[in-house]
Amino acid sequence: MNENKTMAIDKVGHSPTLNTVLMVEYVLKKSGEVISLAELKRRLPKKVMHNTLIQVINYLQISGKIIIGTKGILWIYTERKDIENLMKKGVEI
Repeated sequence: MNENKTMAIDKVGHSPTLNTVLMVEYVLKKSGEVISLAELKRRLPKKVMHNTLIQVINYLQISGKIIIGTKGILWIYTERKDIENLMKKGVEI
């Protein structure tokens, strides 16, 4: 049984820290436009290893926070409070 756990851990390898994920999220939110992976790397306040950044990007895509297109990456997630503000300004049909 211990061998199975060890094998599973070996397959996962290194995981990004929460600070890294939050840093990437912040830069993508703040950009407000489609940015390339190279541009994202330039805008990050700290250097992030390429494989770690790819893991973060994959996580954000799976969780529905970003879209990856041919021209780059776009932040699409809208927080609940933003949606509520839009609903208050809207017209009820």
